[in-house]
Amino acid sequence: MPYTLDNRLVVGVASSALFDLAESDRVLRRDGEQAYRRYQEEHLQDPLQPGIAFSFIRRLLSLNDLADDADHLVEVIVMSRNDPDTGLRVMESIAHHGLPITRAIFMQGRAPFAFVPALNVSLFVSADDDMVRSANQRGLPAGRALPSATVDDDDELRIAFDFDGILADDRSEQVKQESGLPELHHHGTAHAGSAHDPGPLQPFLLKIAKIQATERERKLADPDYRMRLHIALVTARHAPSHKRAIQSLKSWGVMVNDAFFLGGIDKGAVISVLRPHIYFDDRQGHLASTSTSAPAVQVPFGTVNGAPEHREANGVAGVDERVVGSAGGRHRAQLDERPSTASHPGAARS
Repeated sequence: MPYTLDNRLVVGVASSALFDLAESDRVLRRDGEQAYRRYQEEHLQDPLQPGIAFSFIRRLLSLNDLADDADHLVEVIVMSRNDPDTGLRVMESIAHHGLPITRAIFMQGRAPFAFVPALNVSLFVSADDDMVRSANQRGLPAGRALPSATVDDDDELRIAFDFDGILADDRSEQVKQESGLPELHHHGTAHAGSAHDPGPLQPFLLKIAKIQATERERKLADPDYRMRLHIALVTARHAPSHKRAIQSLKSWGVMVNDAFFLGGIDKGAVISVLRPHIYFDDRQGHLASTSTSAPAVQVPFGTVNGAPEHREANGVAGVDERVVGSAGGRHRAQLDERPSTASHPGAARS
């Protein structure tokens, strides 16, 4: 029988999020595609260094020790716009770092996110803003790994989520935008007993929660077992709108370990103490402070990310998509209209 992904947590990760591709990106931008291909071939035996999502992915895969080897709880699939030849360095680097990743898609310059539904992917992470936004506009659960601090301190896995526009839909944000804060509070109180409609990462949360339930079963069987998976909610909501968030989690069968209802307090202060191995939020503004102390992923979903003007307001540089020819066909490369001042994983090939 074929290997099925139906009952597993499947995460798709671009090489631009898994590894630091800054130098490779500079070669592509400065010297073009053929030089980029030569560069990767010449450096095939030079392992790429960990990127923003590396620690999260490594720890997530470590949870497979909760199940039999033949029945993994977690699968990670590399989903890349590299062709197989230039992607070889990525797979060599995966082997060097001892990551148990054996599955990959290389799409020779084309965006790989079309395969997210076919592979039952609950989360796709890339450093390419344009690709992530395109995936989100198609209703796919994609997040952009931002230039941010990395956390790699112990064997726990701490995952933190914003609520609106991440776990829940952004109806509350729409009410706030249309009618103001007082109406938002009224709306939240009036609907406190009903669950929110799911947001883009709610299915990912549900599968993470199933793994956490497996850990609890292990703890009951072995009192010496130490729980590793830790889930936190960090939201700008406050009383009384916190009630509906809690009700939504309960109705989904999810119990988070920690919940922070901050009421507009800067999330960065909490994240600097919590130190998650990955934090998901829909707003670039919120992530500006949190990214200084933890890996940050923006999920560009909903009202605040929908209109083109929001991209500049959120500090996202405009992108010019160009076609680069090669003997193997037509390759697309993302080239910024203005140079970035930050060091970041390469967006040109992911």
